[in-house]
Amino acid sequence: MNNITEDFGAFLVEAKIISKPQYADALEVHRILGLAFSKSLIELGYASSDALLPKLAEQVGVPIIDLAEVSVNNNAITAIPEEICRKYTVLPIDFEDDRLIVAMTSPDNIMVIDDLQLFTGHEINPVIATKEDIENAIGQYHQMTDSVVEDMFSNEDVDVIADVVEEAPIVKLVNVIISQGVEDRASDIHIEPQEHDMRVRYRVDGVLHEAMRSPKKVQSSIISRLKIMAGMDIAEVRKPQDGRAAMNIKGRGVDFRVSTLPTVYGERVVLRVLEKEKIMLDLDDLGFLPGPLERFKKAIMNPYGSTLVTGPTGSGKSTTLYATLNVLNTEDKHIITVEDPVEYRLPGINQVQINPRAGLTFATGLRAMLRSAPDVIMVGEIRDRETAQISIEAALTGHLVLSTLHTNDAPGAISRLTEMGVPPFLISSAIVCVQAQRLARRLCPDCKEEYKAEPELLKRFNIDPDESNKIYRQKGCPKCNDTGYRGRVGLYEIMVISEAIEKLIIDRATTEEIKEVAIDEGMTTLKEDGIEKVKMGLTSIEEIGRVVV
Repeated sequence: MNNITEDFGAFLVEAKIISKPQYADALEVHRILGLAFSKSLIELGYASSDALLPKLAEQVGVPIIDLAEVSVNNNAITAIPEEICRKYTVLPIDFEDDRLIVAMTSPDNIMVIDDLQLFTGHEINPVIATKEDIENAIGQYHQMTDSVVEDMFSNEDVDVIADVVEEAPIVKLVNVIISQGVEDRASDIHIEPQEHDMRVRYRVDGVLHEAMRSPKKVQSSIISRLKIMAGMDIAEVRKPQDGRAAMNIKGRGVDFRVSTLPTVYGERVVLRVLEKEKIMLDLDDLGFLPGPLERFKKAIMNPYGSTLVTGPTGSGKSTTLYATLNVLNTEDKHIITVEDPVEYRLPGINQVQINPRAGLTFATGLRAMLRSAPDVIMVGEIRDRETAQISIEAALTGHLVLSTLHTNDAPGAISRLTEMGVPPFLISSAIVCVQAQRLARRLCPDCKEEYKAEPELLKRFNIDPDESNKIYRQKGCPKCNDTGYRGRVGLYEIMVISEAIEKLIIDRATTEEIKEVAIDEGMTTLKEDGIEKVKMGLTSIEEIGRVVV
């Protein structure tokens, strides 16, 4: 018998909550069955939960909470799978430094606390809640749709699938990891094996945040589960693999692009979240300023020619192209895309997934598409000279061609095509417009605060300190998970190919020379676009410095 049990029992007898014989009976049940002493009293009917909890809280110095009135940290929920929560009637609700705050009915049960510490790797801070409240909360926070995995196993060995699926705690844990990422607005979910454990991180608004860590012993089961969901070969652990998965999360369909990469500590898995609702956007929803938006719309309304969207990975290029296709997708137009991979299915558009193993590359796909007499062609990315050459030639022969390049700014696209071996005279004739873009985190509207920026900072960003525009910065609140940011806003640089720029291209002018003329002709640079959005209170100076300068 531990001191907590002994002291609590004596305390209850003295307070006349129970009698000495009842104390002895409960103590015997506690010893034989291993139940917490308080739970033994309740099971024997010697005391009610309502009578015991205040006394237990007083004795062990643990607060009583009402879960209905507590703001539960979603990241804490994922620390303990539903199976274990139900087994011990516990619910993790928050973190305090590196300690995990757990609501329990029996904080006097040292064995349960030890088990939770071993499983989570965190010291446990117990708080008291009623059994009914905890069980209701477990159902609320761990509720998942079990039917979502039924269609994901057609290409795998049935016996192997059954072995993994029968491990219910792993299925639940994977569901929690994915669902929580979607709830937190993550664009991708990273499952990362470490030396002693496994780390889960969510990329929210372009920035990675650690969500949880799991014991090393469950690593292989979690990764196998994810690979089965994505239709991958779970026996292949030495080569990278790609696949797709789908889930129904709280009534909305979410697709995932799944990629694995072998590392020294095991296979790393990244799930890119592809929410169908987010891609059905119009250009007006992307955050363009009126001037650049008008220039871009005018360019894509040309019956032929090429419009390029440039920027680094994760800058929103695909979103811009899909929004453009939504504008162009009318009954009188034949639109074909060639992509790697096809991330979103668009109604009314013929989409082709490249398959290099079968000989279907961007270049071969483009050649085949041209024989189908399309009006609009979208090439997911121009990666090599052959694809660039065919795209340019298509733009010169009566097709509107949309594509992406990886360059830092709009003028840099010209140099990139030249380096690929496309003749300058073809570039100058075919390209109508080049757009560069970035994504900046949007200030949380509920907590952003106005402040007076340092004159040196304003000078660096060419902001007149005497202007009446208000400058805002991030603060942090529960609605933005204390980051100060919620959502993202696009920054755009639109370069229209004028006669003057055509001449510079033919003369093989430098990127800086082309940029100078484009600015003289009205091009708003990425930095200038960002500064305007700072003045509009949409983002912060620091964020523009992070993504542009």
